[in-house]
Amino acid sequence: MLFPIDQAPGDADRLAFQICETGESVTFGQLDTRANQVARVLRGCGVARGAHLALLLKNHRRFLEACFGADRAGVYYTTISTRLMADEIAYIVRDCAARVLVVSAGLDELVQQLRPLLPEGLKCFMLGPPASGFESWETQVDAAASTPIADTAQGLDMLYSSGTTGRPKGVKWPMPQTPAGARTMLVNLLAPLFGYGRDCRYLSPAPLYHAAPLRHCMTVIKLGGSVFVMEHFDAERSLHWIAQLRITHSQWVPTMFVRMLKLAEDVRKRHDLSSMQVAVHAAAPCPVEVKQRMLDWWGPIVFEYYAGTENNGFCTITPQQWLQHQGSVGRACQGVLHICDEEGNELPAGETGLVYFSAGPGFEYHNDPDRTAQTRNAKGWSTLGDIGRLDEEGYLYLVDRRAFMIISGGVNIYPQEAESVLIGHPKVADVAVIGVPSEDLGEAVKAVVQLLDPSAAGPAMEAELLAYCRQHLASFKCPRSVDFDAALPRHPTGKLYKQLLRRRYWPV
Repeated sequence: MLFPIDQAPGDADRLAFQICETGESVTFGQLDTRANQVARVLRGCGVARGAHLALLLKNHRRFLEACFGADRAGVYYTTISTRLMADEIAYIVRDCAARVLVVSAGLDELVQQLRPLLPEGLKCFMLGPPASGFESWETQVDAAASTPIADTAQGLDMLYSSGTTGRPKGVKWPMPQTPAGARTMLVNLLAPLFGYGRDCRYLSPAPLYHAAPLRHCMTVIKLGGSVFVMEHFDAERSLHWIAQLRITHSQWVPTMFVRMLKLAEDVRKRHDLSSMQVAVHAAAPCPVEVKQRMLDWWGPIVFEYYAGTENNGFCTITPQQWLQHQGSVGRACQGVLHICDEEGNELPAGETGLVYFSAGPGFEYHNDPDRTAQTRNAKGWSTLGDIGRLDEEGYLYLVDRRAFMIISGGVNIYPQEAESVLIGHPKVADVAVIGVPSEDLGEAVKAVVQLLDPSAAGPAMEAELLAYCRQHLASFKCPRSVDFDAALPRHPTGKLYKQLLRRRYWPV
């Protein structure tokens, strides 16, 4: 048995993970058996060490079992969002050169559109009754031998960026040349930062196909903790599971915080959250007011980190540090932070520019040397395209994404500022601020708002929101108009697909 890494008697019968809604649970012994079976199926399908497996799966027991199987077969595993369109999925499958694709049940319409787009020779499997051209994943795995394959080796994820600013990019790290089950860079990084270990009861409310939920869940399991996976996020049910399962650790994105905070007060107070020791959040900027309200509610247990799928660097901030540096995402604990201008020259503390890391782990964008090169400056430092500044103590404050900056009348405007103000309005459920065409200004600032009560949309609400923003922010940074939307195109991980919104307003 490979996991936990530091084993103790009785570990085979301890809980590795459980699906909250179904109650389906997997012990460490069962996970070991099933990971061996997955590894055997991969080898039988011609997936050699260094080759690729693609998973188009909803949160399900078989998801983590497949990843752990690839992890001991020396295989790259690429997890794909089930919310993507068929052509986007086919692009990723082709780009990563997957030899095997496994698809969730219940995606029949998507599968029909996808199948003709897939490359010849790809082995296709489904959970549940297989569609035409697919085989049953359960039948193949459950019939395989449960003993380890002869050539076990440590595998690795190769995940694709969420594509919020363009085509998804495959983030590729060098395959570790270590035996399966060895301590990885992520295990060594995350365990001391967030206290992951044998006593951890970790709640994961987000889709496992995203980098943070997948990597943190697998890290907790490798360290002997128990993971509880929600099939999908729901604000009140999240509180229910924390109380019922006596959760000690969890991970969130700011939109989840917002939705929990906007529950009725009696609903929020109904659930006993006293077991929680660490609540981690990341993936998108968290407005200061939202973070403060979470600390007021949950206490000083809310930790934040800043990193990308690329993991070229890693910043963290404790709740105590954040109270002294409100709005910061922390100091670098992996890599060295730099703020640079557009030419790659380093800027002093207090000045705003592109966020770079040096001395961090290396990465490349799969099959895309040009985009890889665009992330580097002349010194070899790498950036993910975020704009920020450092204070004198080395704390990083993110301003926005470079790709989202609005240039209105020659002035640079960062929409994150107005978004942070508007999300604080009691009637707003979600908001995006974008630049739209303007004959006079080049770009004009517009807010697209999702209301808690959609029936309240109209000119009066628009005027109320514009006035509210002007009360809290300089007028040139505020939207000049508001459109209302039933639901913004937001990834379940919290990232907003602003390109989809912009396409409504900009000519093709």
